[in-house]
Amino acid sequence: MKTKSLDCVKHRRFLGEKGEAEHFFVVTAPDSIGFKEQIKHIEKSYAAKIKDLGLSPKTAVFRRIFLSDALNQIENVGNSPLACDTKRHPVAVSIIQQPPLPYAKISLLAYHIESSKPLENQRLSPSLVLVRKNGLKHLWSTHLSPQEMGRSLSTRVQTRTVFTNLIRDLSLAGGDLYNNCVRTWIYVRGVDAFYREMVDERRDLFAQKGLTGDTHFIASTGIEGGGTHHHDLVVMDAYSILGLDPNQVSYLNDFDMLCAAKEYNVTFERGTRICYADRTHYFISGTASVDNRGITLYPRHVLKQLDRTLENMSSLLKAGGASLADMMYMIVYLRDPADFNRVSERLKKKLPRVPTVFVQAAVCRPEWLIEIEGVAIKGRHQPSYPLF
Repeated sequence: MKTKSLDCVKHRRFLGEKGEAEHFFVVTAPDSIGFKEQIKHIEKSYAAKIKDLGLSPKTAVFRRIFLSDALNQIENVGNSPLACDTKRHPVAVSIIQQPPLPYAKISLLAYHIESSKPLENQRLSPSLVLVRKNGLKHLWSTHLSPQEMGRSLSTRVQTRTVFTNLIRDLSLAGGDLYNNCVRTWIYVRGVDAFYREMVDERRDLFAQKGLTGDTHFIASTGIEGGGTHHHDLVVMDAYSILGLDPNQVSYLNDFDMLCAAKEYNVTFERGTRICYADRTHYFISGTASVDNRGITLYPRHVLKQLDRTLENMSSLLKAGGASLADMMYMIVYLRDPADFNRVSERLKKKLPRVPTVFVQAAVCRPEWLIEIEGVAIKGRHQPSYPLF
């Protein structure tokens, strides 16, 4: 693995034994220039980094754009190459209101796959991009929302709607929620007030689809965030895979450190592991400072919460044969932006090679000052599994 930096771009690569690479980019803008200039800065820095690495723009798979004020900024961002498909190569783009830290108005997380054969990307709907690779179908669903312009729907109705939209996306490709969805990101506007309604509706819908404590759930982050429509209270992104053998999928737990989320009536997996012939992917859900009873540790102490959060993530990864050193990127959600300097400095010391996005976003419990999620990749040799 290599970590490189070009100006404001942080990059990490995983290179498989067959030469196929996955690239993760985090790009931040300086706060000393206007919003349009910040967009241009990210466009140019990102393009220059891709060129420096010798990557084709057609290796792009997914981009998430973090904005400080999405309703006012979407018009400019929507016209940017960051949010548009390149010719004959659709890219899944998520645009979320979560103010980048410390002071920028926009930041970018991008994912590219460098393959021996050109990627086969196909847009199946405005919210869905299908990537075919080595006999598998990778589905990226972005900005799933009610989009009921001029109407205010309840959090429960909106939650039901976004999952119905995801189920529709999956059916377009021949899949379903139970067997194929690997990861969701759920953004709730006013999470302190409305998180529980989202959780309750998701639990009811999951039960109808056979997702229970006796079967499995889906790795997820539920966090403060907004979309680009005025009345959206709930917005969701998702990643699904069609064609996996069930033996390739397992779930990450360490009950000495963390109880199952279902113990406090929340239906998500702490982490999901996907095994391939030459690598393993680890999807770490939003993780906070809790113990094995689900009790918050170190209230009002953000650095102690950071340390415990990393310990919890480490224990989940260790259960699947990996470590924090295998993290390819992280997203750090901070309730109070005033904590940014201390948190970022400590993370630089602990994990200097991991590209990290910092955003302001309240976590689902008010006493949680920080939450972290991310993806890890570790090499493996198991020819009986299909290649990634």
